[in-house]
Amino acid sequence: MDGVPLIGITMGDPSGIGPEIIVKALSDQGLYKSCLPVVLGDPGALALLLKGKDTPSVNTVSHPSEAKGRPGQIDLMAISQLKEDRMIPGRPTTEGGKAMVAYILKAVEMLQQEELSAMVTCPISKALMQEAGYTFEGHTELLAHLTGCRDYIMMLAGDRLRVALVTIHCALKDVPANVDEEKIYKTINITSNALREDFGLENPRIALAALNPHAGESGLFGSEETAFIEPAIKRAQEEGYLVEGPFPADTLFHRAAGGQFDVVIAMYHDQGLIPLKLLHFSDAVNVTLGLPIIRTSVDHGTAYEIAGKGVADPSSLKAAIRTAVTMAANRAKR
Repeated sequence: MDGVPLIGITMGDPSGIGPEIIVKALSDQGLYKSCLPVVLGDPGALALLLKGKDTPSVNTVSHPSEAKGRPGQIDLMAISQLKEDRMIPGRPTTEGGKAMVAYILKAVEMLQQEELSAMVTCPISKALMQEAGYTFEGHTELLAHLTGCRDYIMMLAGDRLRVALVTIHCALKDVPANVDEEKIYKTINITSNALREDFGLENPRIALAALNPHAGESGLFGSEETAFIEPAIKRAQEEGYLVEGPFPADTLFHRAAGGQFDVVIAMYHDQGLIPLKLLHFSDAVNVTLGLPIIRTSVDHGTAYEIAGKGVADPSSLKAAIRTAVTMAANRAKR
């Protein structure tokens, strides 16, 4: 296993589908050819899932350096030791919420100490995180706080489409007030640099979606395009970025999925994520751009309604692991 990146996988809420998709994903022997995955979580959650089964087994380690990296054996750092009634599938608890945050905190700490190459996060409950005492809107905001990062971007990616967001988690009525020239320019800058440095695209082709229908129709449907988006694009073009737009969103994503652009920058959450999830509902990856550490994630929630039923799809987690490996390899070349 010499030379392959150490990938820390945080379990997420142990009452969600995180433990199940971890077991299913790490049953793929091909993943072990490119990385050494180490799970940060609760051994009891895996024990409940594997009860009565011969494989895979669990190898509990105190440090990633002790991991074996053997297919059929999950290397696990036991960050929590919850009682069985605190992690019943589909029944989230405050204790489980505190544990799911503890996995993240430990992974970030080890990344900052260069004991891991990247972290891949399984789903958490935003409401449960706040109930546990962490007043952040989600994973992304917590990670930015922990790493002291002020400028960060959420990007969702699949084989056919990548989407980066100018605004993330805010009410639709608040989007126009949160869209300005500087924020749009920073999104272009961070996205372009990350695609070049972490994904190996020397000159990424970027397209910006308009905020309003028909790109504002010359001001008839709104002025944000001429007031904010176009000046940001012009500034980025003058600095050498390959960026175009703003384009009407109702046609742009079709063009991007056809290969005309490497990434679309959307103005708000649902504008970008609806087409992304239409194409990549099962295998999209959430990547936080701009962080000093590498973090990828599944692009779905805890799915409490199916937790423990054995039907959770591990495709997004497997894709997130592969993306983390790619990013780690590209950063290692720098």
